[in-house]
Amino acid sequence: MKQWLRTQGGWWLAWLVLTAAGAVWLARAELAQVHQDFETDVRIAHRLMSQQMVQYDAVLATLALLEPSTGADHPEQRLPSVYSSILRVQRSDRDEPWADGVQAGALAAAEARSRSLQRPELAALDLAHGRYVLVIGATPFSYALDVDLAGSVPWRDWPMNPQRSPVRVSLQRDGQQLVLQPGAPATNGWRFGLTKALASPSQPFDLVAERQVGWGELPWRGIAGWAVAAAALLVGLWTAQRQRVARRRAEELLRLGQVARLNALGELSAGLAHELNQPLTAVLANVQAARRLLGDEPPDLATARDAMGQAVEQARRAASVVGRLRRVIERPEAAGDAKPLVLQEVVRSAMHLLAPEFAKHTINAQFDATAQAPVRVQAEAVALEQIVHNLLMNALQALDLVPAAERRLVVSVGRNGQEGVLTVTDNGRGIAPEALPRLFEPFFSTREGGLGLGLSLSETLASGMGGSLSAANASPRGARFTLLLPLVAPSP
Repeated sequence: MKQWLRTQGGWWLAWLVLTAAGAVWLARAELAQVHQDFETDVRIAHRLMSQQMVQYDAVLATLALLEPSTGADHPEQRLPSVYSSILRVQRSDRDEPWADGVQAGALAAAEARSRSLQRPELAALDLAHGRYVLVIGATPFSYALDVDLAGSVPWRDWPMNPQRSPVRVSLQRDGQQLVLQPGAPATNGWRFGLTKALASPSQPFDLVAERQVGWGELPWRGIAGWAVAAAALLVGLWTAQRQRVARRRAEELLRLGQVARLNALGELSAGLAHELNQPLTAVLANVQAARRLLGDEPPDLATARDAMGQAVEQARRAASVVGRLRRVIERPEAAGDAKPLVLQEVVRSAMHLLAPEFAKHTINAQFDATAQAPVRVQAEAVALEQIVHNLLMNALQALDLVPAAERRLVVSVGRNGQEGVLTVTDNGRGIAPEALPRLFEPFFSTREGGLGLGLSLSETLASGMGGSLSAANASPRGARFTLLLPLVAPSP
């Protein structure tokens, strides 16, 4: 489980990081688009309201230029029928007070400011009810317009739907406020705001717009799509990596197999030379004896026949030895010289190569490469890899006779004086006492169909590097193989 978490956790973390980065990018892009749309709509609304205010200024300026009417008919009174937002038009002689007694003082003050500034001025402001009065001081008459501000909004050209738009729009002045569009408030998220004064000096209202963007407005479908796409990408990369690792593992196993075949050829040659020497010598001696006996007068046929029979038996023995030889040798790459190697790295590489075999045989292989400081030994890389591979394969084969739930394989690395120590321990059935002394002999095998060369080859390779390989039974059961190799000499 820990191994699975180590191998899979990195990919899950990469997916989370990639998904988070994509989500942030999509969210920022969506917020930027919302902000741009918000500012565009608010600027259009500001321009429309400014045009309305400027229109009222133009109406008052036109009235101030009209010739005074001497009759009862006052043409300015027809303005409310033309402009629905103009509720009433008042006129006052300069020497007479305004007719509206409630607002007379405010109208007179606004008239005085208007004459001084030469522009229309606000007289009374009631934004809560959407009403205000605009006054222009002129000669011989001054005029005042009662304006319905809420009715001044040009809804036909308005850029937003006032009922469904999430943007809140209001007109503000001197602490008073008229809400033109309520918007849709959000309890959390992001807030956009924009305040612009209307383009009319006589009606200096501030158009205030606010936009609350909630979490629900983020592009969750796009984020989900991005997460799926990121997962598909990482799955593809993970698959490609697994294929690459499997290919490298196969290449390494092939290389080790080639080295093993070459080394096995050497072992086979040495073993055959040893095994064939005695029977061939006996064949030669018996044949020479039979020839001499046949040359006697009279020939000793019985003794010669017995000598030839012994020669036949020895020839059969030699044929039996030759029959053990298998043609499994291919020429591998030449091995390198001894060099400093980290024992933990070699073990980890070998266990990585055999990981599919461990999984196939449900073997719980335990090895902690960080339990000890790096153990650097002087060894030949290919030979050391071959030894470790052989020991692991030997343990794997021994565990086939143990129930799957009980199989354990423990590999440890340490130091013993000037030597590095590698131990491979399994909980198989162990080594029979009569087999233990012959375990490293060529052609001796306790496994049916085995050549009996793996451990012999490993012991020969270990000795060639100045080390040793030994075997013993483990407690309470199983076998333990111990490899000793010289440590790298410290630098002077």
